[in-house]
Amino acid sequence: MTTLTVKVLRKTQVAQDIASFELARADGGHLPAFSAGSHIDVHLPGGLVRQYSLCNAEGEQHRYRIAVLRDAATRGGSAGMHDTVHEGDQLQISEPRNHFPLVHAPRTVLLAGGIGITPLLCMAQRLAAIGADFTLHSCNRSVARTAFRDEIAASSFADRVRFHFDDGDAAQKLQLATALGTPDAGTHVYVCGPTGFIDFVVSGAKATGFTTEQIHLEYFGAAPQDTTGDRAFDVKIASTGQVVTVGAQQTVVQALARHGVEILTSCEQGVCGTCITRVLECQCDHRDLYFTDEEKGKHDQFTPCCSRAKSAVLVLDL
Repeated sequence: MTTLTVKVLRKTQVAQDIASFELARADGGHLPAFSAGSHIDVHLPGGLVRQYSLCNAEGEQHRYRIAVLRDAATRGGSAGMHDTVHEGDQLQISEPRNHFPLVHAPRTVLLAGGIGITPLLCMAQRLAAIGADFTLHSCNRSVARTAFRDEIAASSFADRVRFHFDDGDAAQKLQLATALGTPDAGTHVYVCGPTGFIDFVVSGAKATGFTTEQIHLEYFGAAPQDTTGDRAFDVKIASTGQVVTVGAQQTVVQALARHGVEILTSCEQGVCGTCITRVLECQCDHRDLYFTDEEKGKHDQFTPCCSRAKSAVLVLDL
């Protein structure tokens, strides 16, 4: 995978426990173009790789901007960005990838939960630039925890934005059905944030009458899995016939690595899609947040960083 060397031009506290990082090429050249909804992989000190959405305007090639929430529940990525990355430092990043593309529609509703504002801010900037009809709802625990609030309030699309705070009065809290409006075919809904927030919006939108095709989402982390019933199973490498046993407390990636079979990973939570591997035979136990239900039902690919097998043997196209 191609990587770029970038320099941290600015590190700014944009809300309580949220810092933004402005990145530019270390050699002063242009960065690869990107579209609204794109993210980059950031190689962190200590060998971790994490994905962060780009939250500057589509079309900018002199910089990328990301925002990182300090989250004690994560495995070191957010703390590493906050504590060890400073202005002037150099980082390795990937070129932008977009698994959350913006479909230009007659009407767009953007719903952000906390740090989920990052890809939706880029979308709002794009929609405002082309004069599209949209509304952005930013839902946060408090004013102090609202990233980019002042920037958004001063933007050209400020009148399209509604802020909602958990600690505020009832009148300003998100009324989902009102925010979504009529589920006509020309309306598309985009939601990003914690798993619980996304599930709330998706279930509410479907109950209102929106179809799966009208609802677009991006998770920032996987929900905890109940692993008490996990059992060992075998993985067969199709190209060599080698069989590797995956223990009840192991991932497929870990088991294969111990036998010299390396699979490229990044998030290790089934969110980013980096490790997707083709499945030739098996009923997969999908535990990712990357594939759609339809894609999962085909059982022809899976995320070995977190997903498992329902059958005794999993045959992989490796």
